[in-house]
Amino acid sequence: MAPEPWLTIVGVGEDGPRGLAPASRDVLARAELVFGAPRHLALFPELAAETVPWPVPFADGIPQLLAARGRRTAMLASGDPFWCGAGSTLARRLEAGEWRALPGPSSFSLAAARLGWPLERTLCLGLHAAPLTRLRPHLVPGRRAILLLRDGPAVAALAVWLTETGFGASALTVLEALAGPRERIRRTTAAAYALEPVHPVAVALEVAGSGATLHAAAGQADDAFEHDGQITKRPVRAITLSSLAPRAGERLWDIGAGSGSVAIEWLLAAADTEATAIEADPARAARIRRNADALGADRLAILEGRAPETLPDAPPDAVFIGGGLGEALLTALWDRLPAGTRLVANAVTLESEALLTRWQAAAGGTLLRIALSEAAPLGPHRGWRSAYPVTQWSVTR
Repeated sequence: MAPEPWLTIVGVGEDGPRGLAPASRDVLARAELVFGAPRHLALFPELAAETVPWPVPFADGIPQLLAARGRRTAMLASGDPFWCGAGSTLARRLEAGEWRALPGPSSFSLAAARLGWPLERTLCLGLHAAPLTRLRPHLVPGRRAILLLRDGPAVAALAVWLTETGFGASALTVLEALAGPRERIRRTTAAAYALEPVHPVAVALEVAGSGATLHAAAGQADDAFEHDGQITKRPVRAITLSSLAPRAGERLWDIGAGSGSVAIEWLLAAADTEATAIEADPARAARIRRNADALGADRLAILEGRAPETLPDAPPDAVFIGGGLGEALLTALWDRLPAGTRLVANAVTLESEALLTRWQAAAGGTLLRIALSEAAPLGPHRGWRSAYPVTQWSVTR
């Protein structure tokens, strides 16, 4: 028979002991040590166990918890510890048999129950430690979201940001201390926000307004990105993203990233994706950071330098070469990339087109010539203005 785990993560709500299942009460009654945030411990004044307040920042408490290994230990966590909670952070540092979890209702579930919203059709985001711009791709009129925020000032900052982004008409429902004696629910709009909420707080958002929206397909408008002209233009970018074929959980290297548009759209395309932009120009690298932060792709990593000398350690699932294309780079990548990596390179000059033609003949893959024209004034009439054609090589290593 397997030994009982020494650590139990107990999900608690604002109602304290009254909201616990019998199994959770039993764990706390038998525990030698109970860890928890001060506000959680305050809900359990009758505990017989030694209590240890969890410090801020959260990571500072982990060594103390691990030092209790072998003693019957409980940790109090908000609601469901594995939905925007502490559970996954702790589980990564423990063996499977060392811990178990007894979750309670999540703040998302409690908020949806108060509002009557179907949770499966509601965006749920934990923004305790994430920038508000993580919301940017989801700002579409009519969209509903439940957001977990750090405190009252964070709610005020959300209202200001929504208003500045053109969505001041969005309805905000501020839900405080759900399921506890201090529960309070108030409604306002982002533009009219003047509340002083308490912690903990959830905000239900119903998006409304005339701000610019991002669409779900590849190929955002060029003016969604700050750039100096070095940007993969919208139609070519859409084709490039289609060739890169982002999938959930995959990692991209964007070499010679320019404005970062391809890497940013990769991150917006699928869940849990990762991307690194490699850019030699410091001004462009700073611009990439601003674009990523503004468009909700703050997870983008940026390496300042020139490939192949500067490349990430973690292997990619896909690589895009938008700048710096050359024989040495292709050779270095071909030698380094693991089998199955997708590589897409775009060329504009005759020399780089010839390079891709040679590599395609030797390594396979497909060559695509993208020639685009746009209607433009021509005297009193209109004519077609052609862009430089782009040659694209797509290959799987």
